[in-house]
Amino acid sequence: MTSDAITIRPAVTDDADAISRIILQALRQTNAADYTPEVIAAVAANFSPAAVAARMAGRRVLVAVAQTGAIGTASLDGATVRSVFVQPDGHGRGIGTALMAAVERLARADGLSRLVVPSSVTAEGFYARLGFVALRDEYHGAERTIVMEKRLPPPA
Repeated sequence: MTSDAITIRPAVTDDADAISRIILQALRQTNAADYTPEVIAAVAANFSPAAVAARMAGRRVLVAVAQTGAIGTASLDGATVRSVFVQPDGHGRGIGTALMAAVERLARADGLSRLVVPSSVTAEGFYARLGFVALRDEYHGAERTIVMEKRLPPPA
């Protein structure tokens, strides 16, 4: 990945294939260090291009785009942040942070005072650096999710 300028924009249905690819790459290459192959396969089954396109109807989905194409995604579902993923070779370049800043702007514009994120074990440190605090663990079979919350400052 080069140091292309990143643009964050609302996703459109035509982005579903790229978003699916980003999520599946991240799950299989990054999250696989923290979860069993069975858990990764079960989660991955929820992110086919068709499933991503269907979710777009009920969520505000964002996509991070570089000159090379889509490289990250995040969505806001009410006050819940969902599906924050950056393609593995883009980690550590500020893409996830930029996506989360855009999500927070949407949340503030909606008048929300807090955000909740069901974090993977893999992403817990990322969210903590952004000011999220762990509330509790939830288990879905062998899959551990850390429910985290961030209080948003009131609008200026």
